[in-house]
Amino acid sequence: MKKPLIGVVPLYDSEKESFWMLPGYMEGIEAAGGIPVMLPMTADDGILEELVGTLDGFLLTGGHDVDPALYGAEKSPACGETCPARDAMEPKLLRRALDADKPVFGICRGIQLLNVCLGGTLYQDLPAEHGSAVDHHMTPPYDRAVHEVTILADTPLAALLGKMRLGVNSYHHQAVKTLAPVLRPMALADDGLIEAAYLPGKRFCMAVQWHPEFSYKTDADSRALLAAFVRAAAK
Repeated sequence: MKKPLIGVVPLYDSEKESFWMLPGYMEGIEAAGGIPVMLPMTADDGILEELVGTLDGFLLTGGHDVDPALYGAEKSPACGETCPARDAMEPKLLRRALDADKPVFGICRGIQLLNVCLGGTLYQDLPAEHGSAVDHHMTPPYDRAVHEVTILADTPLAALLGKMRLGVNSYHHQAVKTLAPVLRPMALADDGLIEAAYLPGKRFCMAVQWHPEFSYKTDADSRALLAAFVRAAAK
């Protein structure tokens, strides 16, 4: 079987003015049977159209905070650094990928961006807006679980993993606040935060708040998520 080409959105370093990539995103896709391709950072419509037509799936990575302007909010003092280049590119890329029914998997910022692009809102800063005893901003090493989530019944995540409780790593200060009307929740933290969601009616459009790219080497559930994404892209 031909290995699917997976477009991976790069991260941005504002100090060095450079685009870069965490090895786990690329190596995790490769270990799952795909060929990862780091995407150019561009909002050019023609280039994005070519990318969606050429590649088999798209991984929305973690990184900067999503600009609150994208969901009609003013930026609060607690909101972190945003990335105008990503905020210009990713909504266009996502819409084209969904229109073409190309598999999409979102991680951390990826679930937040998916939610915003489809009409949802975010907490700009969890400590300021959603005080909780749940550890959402762990310290290294990142390949360990720091809290659990409840997987909702009759969801793709429940079908994939075959369990109702899952230990996850966690490194974020923003999160889904109001879920987009077309999305469905798949997992909740014990403080009520949405930790995973999916878009029904698509070949594969799922996103998680945790980081399987950090834990796939040691965690079977992280490997299962990446493998399901790559399998969908191979069809």
